[in-house]
Amino acid sequence: MSTSELTATGALTRLALRRDRLMLPVWALVTGGMVASGAGSLEGLYGTAAQRAELAASMNANSSMRSLYGPVLDDSLGGLVAWRFGTFAAVLAAVMSLIIVVRHTREEEETGRQEMLSAAAVGRRAPLTAALLTALTANAAVALIVTAGLAGQGAAGALALGLAIGATGMVFAGAAAIVAQLTESARLAKGLTAGVLGLAFVLRAAGDAANAAGDSVLTWLSPIGWAGHVRAFAGERWWVLLLPAAAALVQTAVAYRLTARRDLGMSFLQTRPGPADGRLATAGALAWRLQRGTLFGWSAGFLLGGLVFGGMVDGAADIVGDNERAREIFERMGGQAALTDAFLATMVGLFGMVAALFAVGSVLRLHGEETSQRAESLLAAPVGRLRWAAGHLLVAFAGPALIMLLAGLGLYGGHGEDLGPVLGAALAQLPAIWTLAGLAVLLWGAVPKAAVAGWGVAGVCLALGWTGPALGLPQAVLNLSPFGHLPKLPGQETAWTPLLVLTALAAALVAAGLAGLRRRDMAS
Repeated sequence: MSTSELTATGALTRLALRRDRLMLPVWALVTGGMVASGAGSLEGLYGTAAQRAELAASMNANSSMRSLYGPVLDDSLGGLVAWRFGTFAAVLAAVMSLIIVVRHTREEEETGRQEMLSAAAVGRRAPLTAALLTALTANAAVALIVTAGLAGQGAAGALALGLAIGATGMVFAGAAAIVAQLTESARLAKGLTAGVLGLAFVLRAAGDAANAAGDSVLTWLSPIGWAGHVRAFAGERWWVLLLPAAAALVQTAVAYRLTARRDLGMSFLQTRPGPADGRLATAGALAWRLQRGTLFGWSAGFLLGGLVFGGMVDGAADIVGDNERAREIFERMGGQAALTDAFLATMVGLFGMVAALFAVGSVLRLHGEETSQRAESLLAAPVGRLRWAAGHLLVAFAGPALIMLLAGLGLYGGHGEDLGPVLGAALAQLPAIWTLAGLAVLLWGAVPKAAVAGWGVAGVCLALGWTGPALGLPQAVLNLSPFGHLPKLPGQETAWTPLLVLTALAAALVAAGLAGLRRRDMAS
């Protein structure tokens, strides 16, 4: 690689960091802070060595829990933090990394901004290098936060866990760099890389479910499994970090070779030409065509997730045992009824918060269509703005109803009881989901430059619901999320007032957002 091919790498890196100056710190703080704060919450739950040993034994004996979190390799407080939060922190770092790389490579080419930048003195490989350096900076920040936050539990273990999480993120940064060369669409690049991430998670889950020792062949085939094989706080194996380092370097080399062999804006996997005569008669049909693949993927994932979590319901009492603090957390997340109902309500709430990400992403597809100039050619035809937006919003608001219904069916299929209450609990999440989607509509319609803040709001709500009860946050803080106002179903009586208020709020936000859309210039 010649020096000229990296010309302006520093400038592009500074530009990428400036563009992501809000997203990256929030993502790093949420990911790293979740792990760092886990020691305090687990110490409150399992304050004695005997309690921690009992927890480790019960978790390792439960294949479903091993598939979700992995085996407990050490019953020290640091070992429990690595078990409880390590896998999900690695997944979050991977998602962050793939978004960063695709955003600053394929998305820049798709919107035409990279062509404008390349008209100046910009080397061929500079954009890809800048994207990877941005991802490296973000993952280093996550690793630093984890290491600093857990140093009190053991400096070596904290450093090992931080490096394992950051290295996992860089593996998927490399994967995204390759996929960005292969596809023409940023959305497809994100989807394919996310599919690789999902496969890696499934391999790790299958391996850990089959083997409590944590040394299954399947986990060795998964980059997420490598993070567990580092064995933070359990006799660290530093040499395992060479695997993600080597994988990231090899993938980066492949991406560099590919980017040198294609023209700007082109890809190796060409899209198929459409039919000579158009088959989509309405803007709504086009919106469905653009979003149906994502909806089907989420639907399948929620159905399978419901089946897995439903199978854990009967063992909820065994998981918690006699630990009053753990029981209190489940009840805070899931209501004051029986523990089984509280566990079901907790799972339903988690599905609802994740479904909000689908709703926000579906709304922001409108923003992507606008900034990529595709909406402009569509609106040049006799298609009004509201009619164009309505097709996407129908998917954004009806889609969550479908995936939550399938999640409820999956929970019932795994649990085998209480079909009506479980489905009702799943559908009761919709007003909160719609509220976040409505906020995304308002941001896009009225202040399009701030539209991406919809992701930040949804992420904060997810963090509050996921870690807030375990951290003992007051109810007033939990109520900052619309999910904090929902009745805890099943187990409580249905409180219709918050459901109706949130639904009305969502409708008002959508109306305000569409009013803003009618009054502003497009792509402004």
